[in-house]
Amino acid sequence: MGRISKKRKEALAKYDTSKAYTLTEACDLVKEISNTKFDASVDISVRLGVDPRKANQMVRGSVALPHGTGKDMKVLVLCTPDKEAEAKEAGADHVGLDEYITKIKGGWTDVDVIITMPSVMGKVGALGRILGPRGLMPNPKTGTVTMDIAKAVQDVKAGKIDFRVDKYGIVHSNIAKVSFEGGKIKDNANELITTLVKMKPAAAKGTYIKSIYVSSTMSPSIQVDTKSIVA
Repeated sequence: MGRISKKRKEALAKYDTSKAYTLTEACDLVKEISNTKFDASVDISVRLGVDPRKANQMVRGSVALPHGTGKDMKVLVLCTPDKEAEAKEAGADHVGLDEYITKIKGGWTDVDVIITMPSVMGKVGALGRILGPRGLMPNPKTGTVTMDIAKAVQDVKAGKIDFRVDKYGIVHSNIAKVSFEGGKIKDNANELITTLVKMKPAAAKGTYIKSIYVSSTMSPSIQVDTKSIVA
């Protein structure tokens, strides 16, 4: 068994690890147990009662967090020359097409979101093996393949995040910074959970929201009482 650090022991002493807390309590607690010297990220993990191997149970989409993530999202727009000015004016960090496709093929993926347009998906699709595992592949379902490049960039910069259930049936997402007020962390978490509930696949049977945990960078996780959410 690995050695537990002093900071982790201090964090674990501040709450009952066997207890499931309300979302409000969990979001306040995650601030208390975070002891990094930097402004840590707050993450949420939601285990769903779905089988991601089945296409009719895949849960994937996007949500605009009411208070943003607190993170300056790096956006790459892959577009034709006539859309470049629009992308830059909207706040995109990187704009272009062929030169960035070459960079990505060479291993460069230093961005948080990639936005593109339908007419160039033929070129972008060839990057699937690189972008897919990193969660960077543009997709119409998340609004990252669109002709309205400006709105897509602005939405991401304002706090819109993409999510996708992993092979274990879990949705992991960054929802805030520890410096946020507990109420704002709760608002963001609730917005994501509400969106997931609305997206419940018709083919999913039994309990849909199986478990929810909130944590911050390098902190232990706090279990959220799912009954308090559903209620």
